[in-house]
Amino acid sequence: MYEQILYEVADPIATITLNRPQKLNAWTPSMGDEVKHAMARAEADPHVVVIILTGAGRGFCSGADLSTLSTLASGESVALSGDNTLDADPGDASMGPSFRGTYSYFPSIRKPIIAAINGPCAGMAVPISLFCDLRFASDRASFLTAFVRRGLIAEWGVSWILPKLIGPARALDLLLSSRTLGASEAFEMGLVNKVVPHDELLDAARAYALELATHSCPAAMAIIKREVYQHMTETHAHAENEAMRLMLESFQRSDFREGVAAVLEKRAPKFERLGAPAKAQGKA
Repeated sequence: MYEQILYEVADPIATITLNRPQKLNAWTPSMGDEVKHAMARAEADPHVVVIILTGAGRGFCSGADLSTLSTLASGESVALSGDNTLDADPGDASMGPSFRGTYSYFPSIRKPIIAAINGPCAGMAVPISLFCDLRFASDRASFLTAFVRRGLIAEWGVSWILPKLIGPARALDLLLSSRTLGASEAFEMGLVNKVVPHDELLDAARAYALELATHSCPAAMAIIKREVYQHMTETHAHAENEAMRLMLESFQRSDFREGVAAVLEKRAPKFERLGAPAKAQGKA
């Protein structure tokens, strides 16, 4: 089905691999369409609790394909999406436009997304990785915003998400200088959650994903994910009031009863998995 990515499900994890290793997984409109289609498949599949996004070969993604940049530099227009043969609309539409953009739709997907960054992550790959929920980095990983050195501005929502992760001064440093950031410094800044030896990266991401799938309620994770992102654009009072409403609702769910029973019986919980989203209601 796919030409530029690989898609694999091994219950409870879906792994999406950018697969243009000869081009350092340079991003194309078709790759974007394939990733979006695979995300929709993973979100609808009850066998999948956590999604991992990574790259084949020696890098995560080098950013936009140079042929695309060359075409744009010559003054020609370039489509931002592929040929639309892979029609997909993953995520919760009620999250609103802030989290339904071309590459900023990851927060609207109800399942946790872990970026396993196995090497260079440059240009537009930076915001794409930042809109994943968690980032695990190989000790060979590096980050380069690149935009300013191409005469470009901060693209694809990176000017919004990056300051929220590491603060405005550090964000401006990375965006204005476009200096290369190593894995250790990225961890110190809070840009990535964990740095592991290169050969252990996918094992570490999968172990964390398995821990979530074993102990964390999928429905609760979906609601928490939505709370975190939406409340970034709201007041504290709004967040607290909504949390109260959601808490009272959660008391009525079977997952709550199962969670309490699992603690009392000293066993792992058996929470219900999430299937296809209810698009009409747009609920997590």
